[in-house]
Amino acid sequence: MTEALENFALKQKAPRKKGSVHKVAVIGCGNIGQEIARIVAYNGMEVIFIDLTEERIVEVYKEIEIELDSMIDRWGLTLSEKRVIMSRIKGSTDYEDIKDVDLVIESINSQKPGTNISLRKEIFAKAESVVSEDTIITSNNSTLMISDLAAVLKIPERAVGFHFIGPASSIKVVEVVRGLQTSDYAYDFMLKFAKTIDKRAITLHESPGHISTRLIVTLINEACETLMEGVATVKCIDTTMKLGYGMMFGPFEMADRIGLDKLLRWMDNLYAEFGLQKFKASPILKRLVRAGYTGRYNNKGFYTYKDGKIIEEAIHISEFK
Repeated sequence: MTEALENFALKQKAPRKKGSVHKVAVIGCGNIGQEIARIVAYNGMEVIFIDLTEERIVEVYKEIEIELDSMIDRWGLTLSEKRVIMSRIKGSTDYEDIKDVDLVIESINSQKPGTNISLRKEIFAKAESVVSEDTIITSNNSTLMISDLAAVLKIPERAVGFHFIGPASSIKVVEVVRGLQTSDYAYDFMLKFAKTIDKRAITLHESPGHISTRLIVTLINEACETLMEGVATVKCIDTTMKLGYGMMFGPFEMADRIGLDKLLRWMDNLYAEFGLQKFKASPILKRLVRAGYTGRYNNKGFYTYKDGKIIEEAIHISEFK
């Protein structure tokens, strides 16, 4: 059966050698983790994802299949391609199952407030305890310093920041972050990997928030302030930024897509790190999260959604005064 599926392969397997990627581990398979797994599998590599329970692993398989079926419906994928992608993705709760991977990507999405740095460090240490000395270990986190995570590693030189900007399946850039001890080998490895998955690598020195998170939270925060002042509605602000500046999504649409709870954690982390007012979360964002309005994934945020599409006018500021 495996051989039959390989006949449909998007990219054929090559002999394994140092410096190449044949198998990738994704630790944490929420929305972004699933996107990473699909991207990697689409580009011809095997994926082993680690999650907390067997029940969650079954859910992840179903969620990935649903998204692939949606791509087929939009003529973005064929049925045979879907079969190959699914054949390359395996799930497990056991870290021993990632011992032969070439690359580890930590991509947890904890709902707890704060940076979850202790949990991420624990994942780094667990991964290093089973993988080979040549395996590169990366984190998709957006507000932590990769050097802080690498501090728990016996070989900290192997750690690189590798941040996907959502939606990862359509955004063509990744932020590749070099820590204080990151080796040339590990850094070059991730630059090559970015090309392999058809992404443009944006290289930067480590800083909380990188480029993308620091700038997008500032924009969204200012949009919230503009809304609270009664200058314009959510829809008008979004339309201005889309049509006036060529943005794919307005700041409030972007906020809903990211997740308001996630945005709030990002802002809290950046405010704690820098102490700058521009990173202090707007009161309206806090009130929405407290009310359970967390964005597109639960169908209510700045907009109300059905089947992933906006169906109603935005939340009105009068509701929060």
